[in-house]
Amino acid sequence: MTTMQAGPVTVAVSRRADPARTGEMVAWMRAGTALAESFPGFLGAGFVRSAPGSGEWHVMYRFADAETLHGWEDSPQRHWWLSSAQGIVEHTRVERRTGIEGWFDPPVDHVVETFEPAAPAAPPRWKQAVTIWLAFFPLSLTATLLTARFAAGVPLAGRTLLMTLVLTPLMTYLVLPRITRALHWWLHGQPAPWRR
Repeated sequence: MTTMQAGPVTVAVSRRADPARTGEMVAWMRAGTALAESFPGFLGAGFVRSAPGSGEWHVMYRFADAETLHGWEDSPQRHWWLSSAQGIVEHTRVERRTGIEGWFDPPVDHVVETFEPAAPAAPPRWKQAVTIWLAFFPLSLTATLLTARFAAGVPLAGRTLLMTLVLTPLMTYLVLPRITRALHWWLHGQPAPWRR
């Protein structure tokens, strides 16, 4: 059971968003600040970006005490606001500090919550299939030509066994990882590297 702190409480939140959605991120944070301003005990809020072009954002808001902070944090308005950014914003860290040290000094009471990063969403299956085909077709064609030339006398089942024994590790450890890295931007719907 936690006790309510007397005195101001500052909350620092680290969030991550796609840098291409900076306008949406700023509008979303301003909307949250506007909602929080109407709550008793609200003392102020602000946000900064880690660096130009970065997807890391740091947000701070401050309430008069733990009770008014909980009023905001448990409110339906805040829950609605947070859910409105689902799929755009990832919360990575929340830190609470009490007293004036929330802004400047070392903390008197300091609570940090770190969120496990969500696993990136898997690319659509059709993109996975295209990527595998792009890796598999040239490799399979090359192997077929080589086995036809150098193992023509081996029965079909033997040639197929030989090809799969060679191609499976090549695909798994060499070709597919390289093509997946090269096409990462396309698989995950990001701008092409030459357009950034």
